[in-house]
Amino acid sequence: MEKLNSQIYLQNSRIIQQNQMLRKKAQVLNQENQALLSELKQKLSRGSSKPSPNSDVDVTSASLDSTSCNKG
Repeated sequence: MEKLNSQIYLQNSRIIQQNQMLRKKAQVLNQENQALLSELKQKLSRGSSKPSPNSDVDVTSASLDSTSCNKG
């Protein structure tokens, strides 16, 4: 029984480490996404005087909730 507990503990530890690593990656990707979204919004606002065929696209839907990366 002790051997099984040790194996489960080690497996749990690995999962926790992977989870932390993935959370960090998700945070970086979210930051990149927010920067790209901001850049896109700036470009769209500068070009708003020119009619654009895709002007009805809602760019806010591309944004991620930053709190979703920090759950744990």
